[in-house]
Amino acid sequence: MGSAYLDANGKQAFGKPAKPVPRHGKLRKAAAVQTLASLLWIPQAAILAAAVGRIASGGGFNDVLRLAVYIALLGIAKSCLEAAGGRMAFRAARTELTARRELATAALARRSPIDSTRPSSGEAASIIGEQAEMIVPYLSRFQQARFKASAVPLAILACVFPISWIAAFIFLFAMPLIPVFMALIGWRAQAASEKQLAATGGLNGFLLDRLRGMATIRSLDAVDATATRLRADADSLKARTMAVLKIAFLSSAVLELFAALGVALVAVYIGFSLLGEIRFGAWAGGLDLTSGLFVLLLAPAFFEPLRELSAVWHDRAAGEAAIKAIDALSAKGLQLPIESDASASETAAGAIRLENVGFRYGKDSNAAIDGFDLSIRPGEHVALLGASGSGKSTLLALIAGHAACETGSVTIDGRPANPALHGRIAWIGQKPHIFAGTIAGNVSLGRRNVSTQSVAEALKLAKLGRFARLHARRPLGDGGVGVSGGEALRLAIARAACNPEACIVLADEPTAHLDAETANEITESLLALAKGRTLIVATHDPRLAAPMNRTVVLDPEIARGAAE
Repeated sequence: MGSAYLDANGKQAFGKPAKPVPRHGKLRKAAAVQTLASLLWIPQAAILAAAVGRIASGGGFNDVLRLAVYIALLGIAKSCLEAAGGRMAFRAARTELTARRELATAALARRSPIDSTRPSSGEAASIIGEQAEMIVPYLSRFQQARFKASAVPLAILACVFPISWIAAFIFLFAMPLIPVFMALIGWRAQAASEKQLAATGGLNGFLLDRLRGMATIRSLDAVDATATRLRADADSLKARTMAVLKIAFLSSAVLELFAALGVALVAVYIGFSLLGEIRFGAWAGGLDLTSGLFVLLLAPAFFEPLRELSAVWHDRAAGEAAIKAIDALSAKGLQLPIESDASASETAAGAIRLENVGFRYGKDSNAAIDGFDLSIRPGEHVALLGASGSGKSTLLALIAGHAACETGSVTIDGRPANPALHGRIAWIGQKPHIFAGTIAGNVSLGRRNVSTQSVAEALKLAKLGRFARLHARRPLGDGGVGVSGGEALRLAIARAACNPEACIVLADEPTAHLDAETANEITESLLALAKGRTLIVATHDPRLAAPMNRTVVLDPEIARGAAE
């Protein structure tokens, strides 16, 4: 059996998940097109200077008409190339962002549900949905600006040096100041951006967590304390955001000053040369109007790529911080091993075996399971009975493939338990999540092989007929607003009933916190669901364990199986 993973579409793919390959080829092509557009200003400036020189020499309209046509054609070509290059860069950046988002989402889906290092849903949503958008301006603007800043000034310098060595010297003197200063402020800008993005993700996670627990917060009269904490975090985020903006505006202002000084020095030199006050600095002994105007027109274009680079320098800091954050979602944490299960549907029976299983939630934590052995026959109904903390839920998670055991092995029909077997396992958790939408949508969960008839039969098995009629035209609220605990568990049973391929049913405390009558109804529906299937129930309720074929009592200190 080869290794596999889940791709961005939730489908099983084999081999190692590929890292997103930056679209360097497309970005370089876009940068080359935009650089070519900038270089077209050199012939434009030469033609414009020649036209002004002819007019100054007494030339008429006919003398400059052809030159004006050339200038217009070059201007149109320059605009088209800039637009095409910008469009190519934007598309390549969006493609790269999509690839990174898909990889991060797939990595989060492969994270173990019992991994304590998993990021909160609010933080993950903030990184993938909001912060990741900063990658687009970084890739579509900064990369191209950097390419132009390394090519255009050198080309202009090569055109200016044969005309005036002193103008070229001014360019060479002013040019290094801008990159050096940008490098100095870049380190601080990136650090500030990373802190600002981390504060944004933390605030989003905190806010979402408190919104979910609003009922508990109100019942404990902790609304004011929560609001105070939220206000303090918001003020901290505001301060970090202002620090990033301060660095961005200050750096842009200083870099604009350097560029303005460089252009001013060239303009002063050319002006005094044309007035005859300066007679050195040009190879021909002096500058005429045409050559002087040509150099003067190229001076702003020489600094323009550097000014553009400084303007998007903040995009670099924010973009690299966003890439670092979204890549962290893809890299860190426990990734579940997945093995192929192509022939599983042919031999599905539901036999489960746990041999010398050991598991702990952290390297420094005590063992949650230690030396546990258990063998379950196909179609057998087993209750894991024990107090809270005895390892019942952990055992179910190991059987479901939600985590890998530290020692020993867990096999299903002779195959190691892993997420590839999820199609054969029906899971009923303690707190089933209810999605905003219809009852049918909550039962089918978008599975293509679930028909309307299957949903109706599942609702009947779960004894939700009356509930379905009451909510036929009224959608359920997100998180199960208005749905009781018993109704939520019945929905979970209906979901499991809609999976005809499931040969194993895992139920984690299905009757906890329910009254006796509702608990009996849940037990009846659960047994009806598990007819002909392997059923494992984790519970501390002896009444639920009674109708099972076998009961395994777990020691709360060290989880060990003992058949009664």
